[in-house]
Amino acid sequence: QAQLVESGGGLVQAGGSLRLSCAASGGTLSSYPKAWFRQAPGKDREFVAGLSWSGERTYYGDSVKDRFALSRDNAKSTVYLQMNSLRPEDTAVYYCAARGGGGGVNDRSSYDFWGQGTQVTVSS
Repeated sequence: QAQLVESGGGLVQAGGSLRLSCAASGGTLSSYPKAWFRQAPGKDREFVAGLSWSGERTYYGDSVKDRFALSRDNAKSTVYLQMNSLRPEDTAVYYCAARGGGGGVNDRSSYDFWGQGTQVTVSS
């Protein structure tokens, strides 16, 4: 069964760092472009970072540019989100997603598979 499993969330003080992981398993899911979204209480799910269909380009949401970095290890079918200089407003559940077809990198409707999410809490 194809699935995405996130890990690495937790509680961190403002200014600190965390690294999230997303492991893909099952079928061709490993080859699908991945992205990270996040959702804070009472807010819409927000694009954080994602790979182009070719995997050659990485896109970031405006609020995380220059602080977050997406990387991948194809041998492990895993993508990572390195989060630095964390702020209380980064507090959210972070979701990994994979898309099997076209659509915008930052459009959540483009994504066919979602992980269960991992909580990130940044204290002030």
